[in-house]
Amino acid sequence: MRRPFRMLAACALGALVLSANPAAAGPSLVVDLDGGRVLSQEDAMQRWYPASLTKLLTAYVAFRAVAAGEVTLKSPVRISKNAAKEPPSKMGYPAGSVLALDNALKIIMVKSANDVATAIGESIAGSESAFAARMNAESIRLGMTGSRWMNAHGLHHDGQYTTAHDLAVLATAIRRDFPQYADYFRMEGLADGQTKMINHNDLIGRFEGADGMKTGYTCPSGFNLIASATRQGRTLLAVVIGERSSEERAVKAADLLAAGFGRSAAGAPTLASMTPPARAGIDQAPNMRSRICTPAAYKARLDAGEIDKNGKVIVSSPHLADKPSRERVLVAVGLGGATGPRSPHAAADVEYARVPIPTPRPDYRPVEASAVR
Repeated sequence: MRRPFRMLAACALGALVLSANPAAAGPSLVVDLDGGRVLSQEDAMQRWYPASLTKLLTAYVAFRAVAAGEVTLKSPVRISKNAAKEPPSKMGYPAGSVLALDNALKIIMVKSANDVATAIGESIAGSESAFAARMNAESIRLGMTGSRWMNAHGLHHDGQYTTAHDLAVLATAIRRDFPQYADYFRMEGLADGQTKMINHNDLIGRFEGADGMKTGYTCPSGFNLIASATRQGRTLLAVVIGERSSEERAVKAADLLAAGFGRSAAGAPTLASMTPPARAGIDQAPNMRSRICTPAAYKARLDAGEIDKNGKVIVSSPHLADKPSRERVLVAVGLGGATGPRSPHAAADVEYARVPIPTPRPDYRPVEASAVR
């Protein structure tokens, strides 16, 4: 059995913790969004690398900039030389390309493009570091006390970390503060010309009521997922981090959500009541690389019967359909369409600079309009 998390309402939570799969690698948490009641959790205050779940905070900071009037969804997001150099996943747009913030947000939610995420930060705040400062300020304001942010994309940085608890706080804040933007998190896929991009959230179309939110993966982090689902007017949110494959994170999230829908939130503790347990290592993010991204890890899983000879993970859930029930609906995205104002904080550059109005010579006398024929 995995160690139960100690909370202010430990007696209530004790009956709520789900029995864990022995192969499960990382923390998890399920919260009922009506009141923020925690239905189950495992090691939810353990520090972890967020990978592309970072982009949820990138989106939240962008929404706040829109709400403040700094930018609009039609404002330009420019791919700088710095952004264009980001490693995959990426769109690969050439430096100097410009797209609307609306499309940029769609792309980071579905494609999880690191180049576009960096460009959003630079275009709103002027630089990566300035945007990271905003991320940290919002994180503190929301009560994400176990998090620190260094970049907008989530590519590995030893100094960038979070917890399942903090990710649940963030996801809850997005749904609470910006319900008008819910569509960004439940898109089934994108189309950029002939290029099709499918949402990596495997609960979309496979789990009854699934309606968001975001996936993430790096070798140090493992496979992460924040998944939301709504049934009969009740919305639950599951945070699953540190799994060893995309299918395992989907199965675990589906099972956690299904169990959550089967229980009442009455008397359950809240996210706000959670406090870190006094145990060694909780403030040190583990590196999952050796468990996921090495030949030894592959062989160990093969020998244990957890994967087949083709590397396919042998795992399933009665709550998760084998495939989507219908063909996915794709949303069109692309460059252009940036007709809104540029952020006042965006760095000045030649692509953005306006052509100055020529200054007349001191002896210049304008021609009277009546003299023009």
